[in-house]
Amino acid sequence: MMRAQVLIRPDDIANRPLHLHECEIPKPGPSQLLIKIHVCGICRTDLHVVEGDLELKRLPIIPGHQVVGEIKECGEGVADFKPGDRIGVAWLQATCGKCRFCLTHRENLCQSAIFTGWTAQGGFADYIVAPTQFVYHIPDVFPDIQAAPLLCAGIIGYRSLRLMNIADWSGRRIGIYGFGAAGHIAIQLLKAWGADVYVCTRDIDHQNLAQELGAVWIGGTMDQPPVPLDGAARRP
Repeated sequence: MMRAQVLIRPDDIANRPLHLHECEIPKPGPSQLLIKIHVCGICRTDLHVVEGDLELKRLPIIPGHQVVGEIKECGEGVADFKPGDRIGVAWLQATCGKCRFCLTHRENLCQSAIFTGWTAQGGFADYIVAPTQFVYHIPDVFPDIQAAPLLCAGIIGYRSLRLMNIADWSGRRIGIYGFGAAGHIAIQLLKAWGADVYVCTRDIDHQNLAQELGAVWIGGTMDQPPVPLDGAARRP
């Protein structure tokens, strides 16, 4: 048996709608992994699931999609993973692989996509089963608790930078509009690559964090940066 925080019906988070249950440990099917969870981060999307802001496709559901853990068992046909590997499971868990979105590297738009903690059981538990399609090896350089946010905010921030198609970031002026979890990871990448970062956000705490992380200019959401920008990323 395993422990899991289970949502039976959505409700305001103040009413504590998650309940601790004893559940059967899931079994991995073909091309799936059974993972013993070390940590699972908490994302605002989890709040949207718990409170019913996202249409719930299945109930009961175990939320959580920033999972870091260790493989305990491999299903039939698994080739690139083995028991003992430390891996991460993110929000996007599986897609059809055949539609026009999947074939053009836009898998997140797949109409048949499966999402961890929303349409598949998630990581607020001792164990999770996930297909190998979007499971990631976690380098030893990242402790579990630091790796978990990279599986959501890190993916979002990095993808937004990649979509700018900038080969050499050195000296580039890059804007970040909104400065939540993805923005605070993106600015660290940009600074490491030699870019100058301009942050537009209305939140005072986020403005202070942007200053601490090395933004060369910080303004409100609607403020105009003092110089033309080479590219910009905004909060999705």
